[in-house]
Amino acid sequence: MKEKIYTIPVSDAFAEDCECPLCVLEKKLEDECIEYALGPSLMEPDMRQETNEKGFCKDHFEAMFNSQANRLGLALMIDTFMQEKNKKLQKIFETRAGSLEKDAKAGLMKNISNKISSKQTETDKLLQELVGELDKIEHSCTICSKLEHTMGRYIDVIFYLYFREPDFREIFDSKKGFCLKHLKQLLVSTKKYLNTSETAIFTKKLMDMQITNLERVEKEVDWFTKKFDYRYNDAPWGNSKDAVSRSIQKIRGNCNLK
Repeated sequence: MKEKIYTIPVSDAFAEDCECPLCVLEKKLEDECIEYALGPSLMEPDMRQETNEKGFCKDHFEAMFNSQANRLGLALMIDTFMQEKNKKLQKIFETRAGSLEKDAKAGLMKNISNKISSKQTETDKLLQELVGELDKIEHSCTICSKLEHTMGRYIDVIFYLYFREPDFREIFDSKKGFCLKHLKQLLVSTKKYLNTSETAIFTKKLMDMQITNLERVEKEVDWFTKKFDYRYNDAPWGNSKDAVSRSIQKIRGNCNLK
């Protein structure tokens, strides 16, 4: 298979003996994104604008904090992110704050007169705007956005290689399947990248591989549980000693298991 710069990360991941090559790709990319966020991006205005807007999710805040790589850099990003979001929440609140007392009095009068209006109040509108902004904060992450975009490009490369490079197709078909998250991503992406014939061929091969390996992992977990029964004390562990961690990865993808 002829290597090109955009195929090298995919080829390297599929060369590893693992439960999910896409998890290998994603973990390497995630580590690079965390390193970049705590390093060069701090000096790039475009990236600082993005981190101020999107911030980071819980998992990536934890990863950056726990890396101990650049506490000052992390603090600077948190500082400017909080400045921007605090101002935004304050602006939303102050725009309608004057109507809260009015709605409070109106609500009291309605309770006294037993009349309830279905009309949206200024308080309702304020709550809707505040919750909408908080939803944006909760579900946005600079690193997650980068991962989603780049993993989509890797999926593109995988489909390209699968139908144009027999060597890669042979390697792909010999793997141990994928975690369920990346299995779904591959299946969903067939509609974007493949025609009907290619989709049928790819889905058949992928699901045959996946079902075989899901059954393999389940049997290894089952054997792990049996090894705690005295009747199996002298039986060999086989591949089951790390079956719990591998099964969790198979179900959920990359996990920071201790």
